Amino acid sequence: MLLFAGLCLAFACQGPVNKTGPAGLSWQQIEQEAGNSTVRMMMWQGDPLINRYMREWVAPELKKRYNIDLNIAPGQGTEIVKILLAEKEAGKTAGSIDMCWINGETFFQLRQFGALYGPFAGQLPHAQYIDFRNPFIAFDFQQPVDGFECPWGNVQLCLIYDTLRTPAPPRSMQALEAYVRAHPGKFTIPYEFTGMTLLKSWLIALAGGQGALEGPFDEAKYQTFSTQLWDFVNRNKAYFWRKGETFPESLAAMHQMFANGELDFTMSNNDNEVDNKIGQNIFPGTARAFVLESGTIQNTHFLGIPSGAQNKAGAMVVINFLISPEAQLRKLNPVAWGDGTVLDVGKLPAEWKARFENIPERKNAPRRADIQPYALQEPAPEYMIRLYEDFRKKVIEQ
Repeated sequence: MLLFAGLCLAFACQGPVNKTGPAGLSWQQIEQEAGNSTVRMMMWQGDPLINRYMREWVAPELKKRYNIDLNIAPGQGTEIVKILLAEKEAGKTAGSIDMCWINGETFFQLRQFGALYGPFAGQLPHAQYIDFRNPFIAFDFQQPVDGFECPWGNVQLCLIYDTLRTPAPPRSMQALEAYVRAHPGKFTIPYEFTGMTLLKSWLIALAGGQGALEGPFDEAKYQTFSTQLWDFVNRNKAYFWRKGETFPESLAAMHQMFANGELDFTMSNNDNEVDNKIGQNIFPGTARAFVLESGTIQNTHFLGIPSGAQNKAGAMVVINFLISPEAQLRKLNPVAWGDGTVLDVGKLPAEWKARFENIPERKNAPRRADIQPYALQEPAPEYMIRLYEDFRKKVIEQ
């Protein structure tokens, strides 16, 4: 990740707007151009429910409605950056990816060397139901989205616990520290995106809460508050799982350790994941999710179209379908995925508005209205990049 961040920053600060593609076409013409085509999508495939949603419902619906074949390949973050950067440097005009699931530092890196087509989001018919003034949608890691990616889902980081083992979970950083020391070996931080998101949440809390790290990356602030963060982690890591001598590198492994009782907590960037994991019989039915009172990151994930995509029209049709009320409502169901919608329900036609307002309440996940007051906006992408590096240097290798 850091290697490619460095390569990206070597390019101009802002890549040129891509002028090729369907920008001058009507939506009807875009749909006509997209018909009878293949769209190649690259996305993270680490969750069986997400994979099933995409392969068993989205792909068949696209084929039936638009005669589009959706070809999904595994890949995320640095892998996407690596592929598109290599194609850019090789001067390829016909890229290997038509659309990708991205956000945060990946969006930041791709924008550095003009690897994203746009602006396109405003052309999508279903974009009328999205409130682009919502700061959790208008900005991606403090970067104006400006139509170069389209919001797809919205989630908030939660900790997950078992009510039988932990009937009164700690709700603050101080209470968590006391719990970890009283229950050695039962807590850890995964060395991956979710774990780094928890660290970002703590960094913001230590800096003063919501808005404390707003704006561009601030080196002085990072040095001050990351020093406090590493002190908090390192003074407690001897009480972590395996005495803090190693850290899980996958969330799936951490989920399994929680399920078998090895850990008292796991975590998820999706506040509704506890319900879909119970539905998959991965978590016990007594599992619940909560957020720390110091706040946790609320994150919108997006869909982007590479500037070298061969089938931009097809990608736009696919993305428009994925943000349709039908697709968003289905995705919201924990049985299908449990991913939060990016649609402003108040903007929907009456029939769809009623369906969104009358979906069954969550069973084990916290109500969105209850955790929204504790939602923290993502800080600038450099914070995430630095946390990855410094967690390795100042925690793992210490």
